Amino acid sequence: MNTFSHGWGMGFGWLIPLLILAVIFYLLQDKKKETSSAQDILDKRYASGGIDKEEYEEKSRLLKEHS
Repeated sequence: MNTFSHGWGMGFGWLIPLLILAVIFYLLQDKKKETSSAQDILDKRYASGGIDKEEYEEKSRLLKEHS
């Protein structure tokens, strides 16, 4: 009896579904990154304390002028 008759050989049947899940996960993460606007990033930096109020207001004003 041939033990490798089911295609991929013994023990590799889990590889294809794992690769498919990895590709789906990657595509979902990539779309998530695209939805962040410059204003969203600026808001997050201000909320985390990365920039002060004056810098936030100045950059926010510049973003509104250029959009």
